[in-house]
Amino acid sequence: MMVKPNLILLVCLGFVFIWSQNLTSEAHSEAEEMYVTTEDIIADIVFPIIDKRVIQEYGGDPLLGWDWKRIEGVTYNDNHTYDVTVRIQIPSENHLNTKEDLVMVRISPSCNSGKINQLKCNHGFKVEVVDYKHLSP
Repeated sequence: MMVKPNLILLVCLGFVFIWSQNLTSEAHSEAEEMYVTTEDIIADIVFPIIDKRVIQEYGGDPLLGWDWKRIEGVTYNDNHTYDVTVRIQIPSENHLNTKEDLVMVRISPSCNSGKINQLKCNHGFKVEVVDYKHLSP
């Protein structure tokens, strides 16, 4: 006779638990509504390394602002790396003497997959500036 009340209590607790799980699963984050492009992903990867190089080129303040204009090109190399060329703009304090630069960044994804030719690809993940050109004086 004692089994019936315990079984009923267990079933009730199960329903409460399942119901509370369903309530929380309906909530969604704002991130699901974001639209992300390939350019956004590349920008997230190369932004910090370009930022360091711009500070090095123009000196001084880590708060030096620069604007991402566009990706000029992406080249795949046979050693499983990608060269991404980005056009950036460095505004001046008076906004009259804005400079444009072209930065080539090499993205080297990790080669730890068996599907990649290990003779040509033997590097870990790395992002580095390969070339930096000042387009405007």
